[in-house]
Amino acid sequence: MVFRWVKDSYGRGNHCDSEGMEMELKVLVADKIEKQKRLIIRPRIKVWMARVITTVVLWTSVVQLIALGKLLGPSLFKGMPYCFSSSIASPAAEKFLVPAKVVLPPKRIYKNNGYLMVSCNGGLNQMRSAICDMVAIARHLNATLIVPELDKTSFWDDSSDFKDIFDVDHFIASLIDEVRILKQLPPRVKRRVEQGLSYSLSPISWSNISYYENQILPMLLKHKVVHLNRTDSRLANNGLPTQIQKLRCRVNFNALRFTSQIEELGRRVVKILREKGPFLVLHLRYEMDMLAFSGCAHGCDTREVEELTRMRYAYPQWKEKVINSELKRKDGLCPLTPEETALTLAALGKDHIVQIYIAAGEIYGGERRMASLLGEFPNVVRKETLLEPSDLMYFQNHSSQMAAVDYLVSLESDIFIPTYDGNMAKVVEGHRRFLGFKKTISLDRRLLVHLIDQYSNGLLSWDEFSTVVKEAHAYRMGSPKRRVVITDRPKEEDYFYANPQECLQLLDEPLKST
Repeated sequence: MVFRWVKDSYGRGNHCDSEGMEMELKVLVADKIEKQKRLIIRPRIKVWMARVITTVVLWTSVVQLIALGKLLGPSLFKGMPYCFSSSIASPAAEKFLVPAKVVLPPKRIYKNNGYLMVSCNGGLNQMRSAICDMVAIARHLNATLIVPELDKTSFWDDSSDFKDIFDVDHFIASLIDEVRILKQLPPRVKRRVEQGLSYSLSPISWSNISYYENQILPMLLKHKVVHLNRTDSRLANNGLPTQIQKLRCRVNFNALRFTSQIEELGRRVVKILREKGPFLVLHLRYEMDMLAFSGCAHGCDTREVEELTRMRYAYPQWKEKVINSELKRKDGLCPLTPEETALTLAALGKDHIVQIYIAAGEIYGGERRMASLLGEFPNVVRKETLLEPSDLMYFQNHSSQMAAVDYLVSLESDIFIPTYDGNMAKVVEGHRRFLGFKKTISLDRRLLVHLIDQYSNGLLSWDEFSTVVKEAHAYRMGSPKRRVVITDRPKEEDYFYANPQECLQLLDEPLKST
């Protein structure tokens, strides 16, 4: 750029013009500097924005992958199954453990064929498996599921609602990509139900999915609201599409999370037990209701037998009334007594000082019936002996909530041994398989009562008795195996929830069919 100095007629520079030129020069220079700054700043802004966008995209992708990993089953992804794991983390790890924000999968969009209401019946674990079945059925029928109602009229007389036991918001949100779940019917639909414009029925037990397609779906399309008033064992163990089996697992192992209060209590019990070393959970199913229902009275005195019989006749829903207790016991259809359990644990070689946590209600016969077990294994504890009465105050008189605490402790135990193959025994066994085939000893009761009688009558020495018991249970420890299928007798075949093989990450050990 060239600047010329303007002179007047006398050869002198014009002072005013020189000042103007100086000002013009300053303005031009300042303008040039400003333009250069803009050229420098703009690339910096573009680089900064690119970095921010890239970081956001990457972190969003990572969080979504983690969330999907938590929501699906182990056969679909590598993720932590539902089971509180902070109890086994070190204090240092817990201090810095910050829960990741869960990003839910996209909501599944589908045409709603109607509303499915369900009323569960039975105890906690019978209802738990039923809820899993009902979610799978609602998903298959493209229905909207209403949060299930829990049984309040059974022997246990528990007034707990779904939200009192399970985290209802997690239940709904974690399945958003599979099925629409509502806490209650929409007002317009609720009015239809109140006017009697709905249909109620008990589904046929052990039904295949075709039954729900051909029988329940037409009712759903016609009435818009169908109420299934009994839900125990209403879906077959086998012969179902793989996606249905995996959804049953996903509900069981992820969506059905207990409330934070129940989980916290479970953690406290496990922590107390862990501080003293390994522990065994004994599901000693020897409560009054079990004995009355099954008609098993071995070891009971005359007064107790009469009391159990009266109770059995007092409940119309318990269909079987006349029962031969001793014959049933020899067929292996009775829970082991506390005395039989003590002999069995000793024969299996369990250490006499091992901690044994009793996951059960009040043992029928009290101290008299527990004397043999306590004499052989003095470190027998219960949640009532480990915790203060104030800790259990809000859970008392709510058997399902107390059973939920036992369920959590059972999952975390080193060994789980049920003395009867009821619903809790089966569901916990399956959950422990899912958690990595944790050791669960399934007792052969038919063989055991035969061996115990022989030993008690002096026909077997202790060494002979113990050897046979150990050999008989060497392959009954919860290792991988295939479910036994009995096509015409589903009640006698292996229960899906005891061995959900479609959902298990099988180990290298070859599968056994026994």
